[in-house]
Amino acid sequence: MTFEEAKNKLAPAGQEHLLTYYEELTEEGKAGLLNQIDALDLSLLDLIQDGAKEVAKGKLEPLGAVTLEKIAQKKDDYEKKGLEAVKACKVGAVLLAGGQGTRLGLDKPKGMLNVGVNKELYLFEQLINNLLQVVKKADAWVPLFVMTSEKNNEDTTTFFREHDYFGYNKDYVFFFVQEMAAASSYEGKIYLEEKGRIATSPNGNGGWFSSLAKAGLLDKINEFGVEWLNVFAVDNVLQKIADPVFVGATIDAGCVCGAKVVAKADPNEKVGVLCLEDGKPSIVEYYEMTDEIINSRDEKGTLLYNYGVILNYLFDVKTLTRLMNENMPTHVVEKKIPYINEKAELVKPTEPNGYKFETLVLDMIHMMDNCLSFEVEREREFAPIKNRTGVDSLDSARELMKKNGIEF
Repeated sequence: MTFEEAKNKLAPAGQEHLLTYYEELTEEGKAGLLNQIDALDLSLLDLIQDGAKEVAKGKLEPLGAVTLEKIAQKKDDYEKKGLEAVKACKVGAVLLAGGQGTRLGLDKPKGMLNVGVNKELYLFEQLINNLLQVVKKADAWVPLFVMTSEKNNEDTTTFFREHDYFGYNKDYVFFFVQEMAAASSYEGKIYLEEKGRIATSPNGNGGWFSSLAKAGLLDKINEFGVEWLNVFAVDNVLQKIADPVFVGATIDAGCVCGAKVVAKADPNEKVGVLCLEDGKPSIVEYYEMTDEIINSRDEKGTLLYNYGVILNYLFDVKTLTRLMNENMPTHVVEKKIPYINEKAELVKPTEPNGYKFETLVLDMIHMMDNCLSFEVEREREFAPIKNRTGVDSLDSARELMKKNGIEF
């Protein structure tokens, strides 16, 4: 892209200010800025023309789950079927690790958090340990795809190399960088974070498959013969990965995706709930639910909207590939965005000062024809580390690690 082409692209959208410092940049800096402008999706700004609006939900209905009791009855059959798939390299794993540990006081990738007390035990390391349990049981390696971001890719890949992939076979570990989206002010002006760098952020966890494909890893997936991808979050230290029982149950049900869920601790727990929306599987966030929906119960007194997702999903690769080019909803989120002001001074706001644009993995569920809701034991599989203290903190995760016999 030339300077004139960039100017012609930006002018109709009122974004010429992105070229303010162009002449002050080195030749390399100029080329870098033009590449960023070339990649800009200015249509995202249409979403905030009259202020940010949340994506509207359709008609919601409850969706039950394969309960712990039912799973126990068929566990051996499910596990056998799942292990067969793992042994045949039909199951891959996707670790969503694009975030930083800022909220936890760590200015590094969240997966580099030391969760140990008596010894060093990193979040990445414990997740690999969890996956190795399946590898040993199946006597087969599971291809692992790790999604990083522009901001943490170098730190993450270096960390894995320095720790010899925590005992995992490096020939089965692949890194890819999440795509980015520009951040704007409330007035719809895209921010600069440096004179030659547009303020961007990862485009949300819903961009994982398109980012993986853009990195050329679909060829690797097809080469391995992977038919299922288990997507999971970096911050849940008890995350079971490529779980043969979960895989087997999803295959047995004839579903194109599955979601691990936990029974809600109480009606008002702040978790997304798996349900039906306009007859298709969907996830409704806690803030989107009315009091009537939150408290509705069946004749036995059980909550109708009872199963919260834990960001552990299983997707059929063929279905994902077919749907890859379909548009997903984009969510507009208020955030604190560092930027340079009129004097080119870096400002780090303490309050939200604009919008970021994200796609969410939960919207991928609604693109599926069906989804197996698979209940797991909260204390065995759900110990997210999101806060420094209190609920869903390192302290609460360590308590559950201790209960599960994990040495740390």
